[in-house]
Amino acid sequence: MKPLKIQVSDLNSITKKVQSKEDDVTGLYLLNGYRIQISKYKLGNGDRVKQLYQRRRENGLCIVCGVKVKKSNPNTGKLYRLCETHRLEIDKKGKEK
Repeated sequence: MKPLKIQVSDLNSITKKVQSKEDDVTGLYLLNGYRIQISKYKLGNGDRVKQLYQRRRENGLCIVCGVKVKKSNPNTGKLYRLCETHRLEIDKKGKEK
């Protein structure tokens, strides 16, 4: 993950988000040559997996392997959750039953 360059005014808004316990504030930040990392100390059951899933979905990556997804759902226009390889694996499993 690449650090996001911020200013002092941005740091104030970030601290407010941390105080209100918003999840989207986690990440790496650069401020005047200093790296600031904001993350949860102890993640509950499934929180780490949920964050990884959300990050991959937002970036258009396969949720299983992290490869860039190229095809999109024709009905919704959104990218599929899985790459072509993993979509084929699921199709094979469905046909075996």
